Amino acid sequence: MSNTKETTYTRKDFTSDQAVRWCPGCGDYSILAQTQKVFPDLGRKKEDFVFVSGIGCSSRFPYYMDTFGFHTIHGRAPAVASGVKLANPDLSVWVVTGDGDALSIGGNHTIHMLRRNIDLNVMLFNNRIYGLTKGQYSPTSEVGKVTKSTPMGSLDAPFNPLSLALGAGATFVSRTLDKESKHMQDIITQSYKHRGTSFIEIYQNCNIFNDGAFSSLTDRDTKSDTVLLLEDGQPMVFGAEKNKAIRLDGNVPKVFEIGDKLTIDDALVHDKKDYVIASLLANMTYNPDFPEPLGVFYAIDMPTYEDLMVDQIEDAIKKKPKGSVQQLLDSGDNWVVK
Repeated sequence: MSNTKETTYTRKDFTSDQAVRWCPGCGDYSILAQTQKVFPDLGRKKEDFVFVSGIGCSSRFPYYMDTFGFHTIHGRAPAVASGVKLANPDLSVWVVTGDGDALSIGGNHTIHMLRRNIDLNVMLFNNRIYGLTKGQYSPTSEVGKVTKSTPMGSLDAPFNPLSLALGAGATFVSRTLDKESKHMQDIITQSYKHRGTSFIEIYQNCNIFNDGAFSSLTDRDTKSDTVLLLEDGQPMVFGAEKNKAIRLDGNVPKVFEIGDKLTIDDALVHDKKDYVIASLLANMTYNPDFPEPLGVFYAIDMPTYEDLMVDQIEDAIKKKPKGSVQQLLDSGDNWVVK
């Protein structure tokens, strides 16, 4: 794998000469900025990076990264990215997509990309709306969402991207937030280091068509009580004074205050290798009783698809001598027509 570089990079080296065409105040700016800050420190030649996107506001991303990239078609970025990675496993391939692009028209492609465990890094921008097409409801919009396409309110129960990723067999599942810059940088770095399909859901504000969708998680006065930052091997504690925690009552998560009756030792300890814990956390969304988890929910080591593919090809070569196209055409079932 080509994972060393001779040149010392800066953020400027990963910034293209293209004018950024997002609405002023869009959360996409933050995601782009954190990516450009992290990449110089990954210890890899910039020519080894490839960004692949579909259609949507998020999918303009490849234009703004000074790396190789493809702006493909709606929902098909996983298919193109898979081909790029399998054709050249030494590349670091990143899929940039949105909640509509990845979970609606591209849902089937997303599922099979995740289950194959190809070494791809997926960044799913979730703003719970279709922004590029001017504000229709998306697969992650909440029930009752009033939009141009649902004037009386959406009737659909929303997709849970993390539960979908876990169900499809993703080996790295995480979530971060556009306004938490340091946290996002850490998640992007961990995603890069993971061998296999890494999935990052990024809560991203669309200040034009869905402004404030995540305000409860970003407001300085409330976020300490509404956000649970996950750390592997650490108890699930939150709150301005770190006096609240999560425990299990049987298999049901509950919030309790640390005090005389229950102590921090009663808190559930996060284990990123535990699928059951990850599933519980994926279904824990903010409401007056529960905080919203951010961080790495699940991360395990499994053989990657491209490694298995290379092994299979090498094994086939050992078993049979190198042939020719003509031999292939002449082999198997064939008939002589007179």
